[in-house]
Amino acid sequence: MLNTNANLTHPDDFYEALIDMHRELRDEQSLAANAQLILLLANHIGDQATLMQAMRMARGGVLEMATQERAAAAA
Repeated sequence: MLNTNANLTHPDDFYEALIDMHRELRDEQSLAANAQLILLLANHIGDQATLMQAMRMARGGVLEMATQERAAAAA
């Protein structure tokens, strides 16, 4: 099962490092860096069921944000 509880020892430091990873990259380079990071972490996790759950949750979150944005724009 995917652990969705807060699990980072230093979340602010991680977020800063993630932003720094993208600094001075062109958009296509930033997308490629994200893809490489995803593949590296997926390989580290290794469990297909956990990875599938994470993909479903990520997609669902993006679709939910789009629904909320449309509702806010219509209000």
